[in-house]
Amino acid sequence: MSSELVLVIMFASLVGLLLTGLPLAFTLGSLALVFTITLWGPAALSVTVLNLFDTMQSESLLAIPLYVMMASVLQRSGVIESLYKAMELWSRRLPGGLAVGTIAICTIIAAMTGIVGAAVAAMGMLALPSMLKRNYQPELAIGTICAGGTLGILIPPSVITIVYAVTAQASIGQMFIAGVIPGLLLASLYIGYIVLRAALNPSIAPRPEENEDITWAMRIAALKSLVLPMLIIVGVLGTIYMGIATPTEAAAVGVALAFVSALIERRFGWDLLRGVGMDVVKVTTMILWITIGARAFVAIFTGTGGADFLLGFIQDMDANRWVVLAVMLAILFFLGMFLDEIGIILLCVPVFLPVIDFLDFDRLWFGILFLVSAQMAYISPPFGYTLFYMKGVLPAGIGMGTVYRAIIPFMLLQAFGILICALFPELVLWLPKTMIQ
Repeated sequence: MSSELVLVIMFASLVGLLLTGLPLAFTLGSLALVFTITLWGPAALSVTVLNLFDTMQSESLLAIPLYVMMASVLQRSGVIESLYKAMELWSRRLPGGLAVGTIAICTIIAAMTGIVGAAVAAMGMLALPSMLKRNYQPELAIGTICAGGTLGILIPPSVITIVYAVTAQASIGQMFIAGVIPGLLLASLYIGYIVLRAALNPSIAPRPEENEDITWAMRIAALKSLVLPMLIIVGVLGTIYMGIATPTEAAAVGVALAFVSALIERRFGWDLLRGVGMDVVKVTTMILWITIGARAFVAIFTGTGGADFLLGFIQDMDANRWVVLAVMLAILFFLGMFLDEIGIILLCVPVFLPVIDFLDFDRLWFGILFLVSAQMAYISPPFGYTLFYMKGVLPAGIGMGTVYRAIIPFMLLQAFGILICALFPELVLWLPKTMIQ
């Protein structure tokens, strides 16, 4: 069979098995096994095994369970609840103040944990009831939490960024730092949209009554809840930026500070340790199984000449390089409707990077565009992960139709964010250039 026919059969089989509901890791692994034996015989499986051992020995992957542990400890330690109480006191008088404060807290959670589920679950339980109690429009409240939660993909330390960097053989530290300004840009776009909408139509985000007794002394006292989060953010991102620690070493620092936070908040105990241990095992195992399956599948794609075929096809098209880039980002968004982001990274990055090199785009810059596209995928119907996190905390009477409507304006803001980062690459590249290596 020609390589083109093999590739068509491979991807048709992949889509067919995914539609049956079979988990992605087992879909990729089984297809890799079948095609390896069919194309090259059972002896070729030894090469697959050696490739997988090489993958599992990557020290960069060690950062994943550490950041997952840090996120889980912080989620269970009470730090996030304290932050939310402080946010309520400081943002209440702004137009859409609770929603603005929710975005601010999601940004801080992203910088502490790097796990999307942590922010969405916490804000879904804390912020959503508070906003609905104050008669906020449900679409605005839900969209704010969903969009704010996805900042954990871009703002470091992000587990998704680690997976991307390992797959692209890029510097995890540079990828982390490159995501800071784009992440803050998106948070600013969300806040600007919320304030503008609330100012134009106050009924969607009513302000609290003036007679509520909130003093400046109470506001200032609440600021103590920022101390632990700031220590963790500086301990993790500061050590990476200053060249003091590698991302993996910084993750260990973050874990230690997270446990200190649990001790200070008096939440440290057997229940916390057991819950954290289960979170680490479940998330890390899922990521590594998908990594194993995707690496084996991509090896077949490369071995059959798939990368060369795609690159040759683009060269023959002679299309404008920006058009090709837009098509690649559109493909990522489409895949995000059906696949999880880790699977998309492991499948698409090895295929797209040769094209990015041929088009003479910066790999680091493209990586950030890729991650913003992953943010869009996280809230895109019908299978965006954030939508299902949110479904678990929705009160009675609010269905998924409301959730789908809620995320549309925020998806448009994310697309606008991609456009800004594409037109002004220095927003992505400036901060990494100032790092101490």
